[in-house]
Amino acid sequence: MRNIKLTIEYDGSRYQGWTRLGKNESNNTISNKIIEVLKKMTGEYLIELNCGCRTEVGVHAYAQVANFKTECDMPLAEIKHYLNRYLPMDIAITGVEEMPERFHAQLNATSKTYIYRMTIDDVPSVFDRKYTFHCFQIPDKKLMQQAALLLLGKHDFRNFSSAKKSKNTEREIYDIQIYGDTEEMQILIHADDFLHNMARFIVSILLDIGFGTRKREDIEDIFSGIQYPSDPCDPKGLYLQEITYGQ
Repeated sequence: MRNIKLTIEYDGSRYQGWTRLGKNESNNTISNKIIEVLKKMTGEYLIELNCGCRTEVGVHAYAQVANFKTECDMPLAEIKHYLNRYLPMDIAITGVEEMPERFHAQLNATSKTYIYRMTIDDVPSVFDRKYTFHCFQIPDKKLMQQAALLLLGKHDFRNFSSAKKSKNTEREIYDIQIYGDTEEMQILIHADDFLHNMARFIVSILLDIGFGTRKREDIEDIFSGIQYPSDPCDPKGLYLQEITYGQ
């Protein structure tokens, strides 16, 4: 049995996230599109595709990581060519590697990085509108950077997530960087892991603070449950940038 690692780039605009189970189950997901092609390629009906980070509806990825096991003896270069030939053009396989048997894209991940892209102008760009969030005013970057300090470290992020049934909601944020100018701004969040929609809730509160509609102190009140979080930000500006693995 071979264990194959895939590095995947995708435009999440028209998909229901990486996967969609439960009452909102859908076949229109990134994982399902890949699995269907893998079944055709290998001739194997039972394909399990593990991913490093389950992106939500409308979220994109520069470098998602997934792995699957197969008895197919096709060379790696041919696997890459086959997948890119038959997958929709908004999903691309940028890397294919053979990994040790015990490698698992989710369980072996040590950290994950999301980046949120925003454009700033009095007229939204026709060409950027599907892949960036548009701001009509410039957020106060200094205020946002000061607020981001309260999110760093290990916290219970239950109230910054829509995953209310998760048993373990403690996560550690290693770094939040906010950079850009008067035309475009980006927020980068590097953490050990993310809860359901956690990145979107964090971006949203930081933007509200930058626009002056909320205060820096609100973050502590959200942690304690005294205040509600801001509504999650528009997913079209959010990208899974990187998943890291230990040696």
